[in-house]
Amino acid sequence: MVLTFETVVKIIAACGNDCAACPRYITHPYEKTAEELQHTAELWMKIGYRDHIVTNEEISCTGCKPENWCRYHVVKCCQERGISKCGDCSDYPCDNMKECFEVTRSFEPACRKVCTDEEYESLKAAFFEKEKNQYKAFSEGKRGG
Repeated sequence: MVLTFETVVKIIAACGNDCAACPRYITHPYEKTAEELQHTAELWMKIGYRDHIVTNEEISCTGCKPENWCRYHVVKCCQERGISKCGDCSDYPCDNMKECFEVTRSFEPACRKVCTDEEYESLKAAFFEKEKNQYKAFSEGKRGG
């Protein structure tokens, strides 16, 4: 099975991930089949995102919420600051986000090794461009729009 996630409109999460490109995101119109979610769970283990294959329920995502597990507590921080994403913050990039970007980049070599070209491009758009997405938001905020 091949993952195909063409991003028509970016849906940028608080951390900079593009949900529309994410193989886990299941909110309409980005629903995934059980097979696609299973493939993603298997891929997450191969890449090292998980240490075992998780259930489809665990791998699927409907977007960021404060109660969702996030090692960086990004959504909570953004809510506390009254912003939608880190790039909107006057403290951007904080040490927390710098670490987030660094950890995300650390998975890229494994992705290149175990993913098909199409899978890699999907993951690149979803996760490995989060810093670029945040800097775009940050620079747009500095220009006032």
